[in-house]
Amino acid sequence: MSGLHLTVTTPMSVLVDETGVTSLRAEDRSGAFGILPGHTAFLTVLPASVLRWRSADGALHFCALRSGLLTVERGEAVAVACREGVLGDDLHALEAEVESLRAADADADRRERVEQMRLHASAVRQLMQYLRPGRPAGPTAPPFASGGEC
Repeated sequence: MSGLHLTVTTPMSVLVDETGVTSLRAEDRSGAFGILPGHTAFLTVLPASVLRWRSADGALHFCALRSGLLTVERGEAVAVACREGVLGDDLHALEAEVESLRAADADADRRERVEQMRLHASAVRQLMQYLRPGRPAGPTAPPFASGGEC
């Protein structure tokens, strides 16, 4: 095999379209992994992380990703579709960028959980108020509570 064809895309642009890639390193939730030419078909979700690859001339390249999807097809094509990506030569700066992205993602997850809990508590309060014994009958009573059809 002559190498991998690597493409990294965001919704707005193609960040990388390179042939002759000799190796690639990425990480998913289970940890870091490598891709070499001839790799079996593969699909995984990438969290915020740094993608590393070596081109045919031996140069090492980096791209910080904000979550994405990596696929390997026919052992020769690697495609990464991500929400955001930043190319760079300074691995330490990109790793710092990834830590910032992970923190932002964790904060968004935390806000979503709080909102979900708030909505759940509100629904439970409404159910308790609705089902409380001795509540006055009226236009808010459901059809099945007054013997009507469901």
